[in-house]
Amino acid sequence: MRDGLRVGLVGLGRIGAFHAATLAAHDLVDELIVADADAARAAGIAARHGATARSSPPYDADAWLVATPTATHAALIKDACAHGIPVFCEKPAAPTVAQTLELLEAAEGNLVHIGFQRRFDAEYQAAREAVRVGDLGEVHRVHVLTADPRPPAADYIPLSGGIFRDCHIHDFDMLRWVTGREVESVYATGANRGAGFFRAAGDVDESAALLTMDDGTLVTLQGSRYNGKGYDVRMEVAGTKGTFAVGLGPRAPLNDEPDPWPDFQTRFEPAYAAEISAFLHAVATGGPSPCTVDDALAALYVAEAADLSRREGRVVAMKEVVR
Repeated sequence: MRDGLRVGLVGLGRIGAFHAATLAAHDLVDELIVADADAARAAGIAARHGATARSSPPYDADAWLVATPTATHAALIKDACAHGIPVFCEKPAAPTVAQTLELLEAAEGNLVHIGFQRRFDAEYQAAREAVRVGDLGEVHRVHVLTADPRPPAADYIPLSGGIFRDCHIHDFDMLRWVTGREVESVYATGANRGAGFFRAAGDVDESAALLTMDDGTLVTLQGSRYNGKGYDVRMEVAGTKGTFAVGLGPRAPLNDEPDPWPDFQTRFEPAYAAEISAFLHAVATGGPSPCTVDDALAALYVAEAADLSRREGRVVAMKEVVR
């Protein structure tokens, strides 16, 4: 097992700054190099964590973490792969299916980990294990929900890909990962109840869907950009022997909870740290990716089907979007 890794962190926005703290404190990281187009921001974060600041990706690093805007992900992943550098990238791997398919070839033989942090959350892991060992019996129905307390900035929405690609893609990844099944069809809808910039971008701020899995399991989904009580993320998996619920513990923004989750980053802070640690151990040991480009593509296909269904008002079979 290798230690003393030289790690490059590319992109120092909100999530990048959080990753910088995790990397700086990690036992496997000997040197941290931070890179951002904003030189002052890079210098400030470097000074805070005893790192080296650069204006471009460090090709002398042992691994990269990419936390830049979505539109830059594909090019940076390809760049890392071309130089044989293991790379972790926040979701999505790329904005479109076509670009993600291109990444499959570029990533062949290289460690690429796409950041779906819920895979590293203790509650979701327990749900997956309950399904795997048969504690729930035969799974018949699932409910998932992701609701933000406030909408993103107006200028983000036209670039986000829409609520199903931007927000619910995490729910779609969890459906596959927890149940071990694939989605067969999707019927999705949405509403515009808030700011006009959602409608102007062809998006919605309230969402719902009914999905059918390949074994007949029925899945209901809900989402919102205006959940005033706090950040609400849940999953209920019900079977012939039992039900497992994620997201109903302390700080769930329900009823009279005095200290609800304020945002996704706070709710999943331990999971973010755990996924970075898993990536670093994969780099150090030469192990496999915990979440591959193939996994990211599978979740994106479901998001594509949901968006098409919402726009056309009909059930969409996965075979219509899978290439």
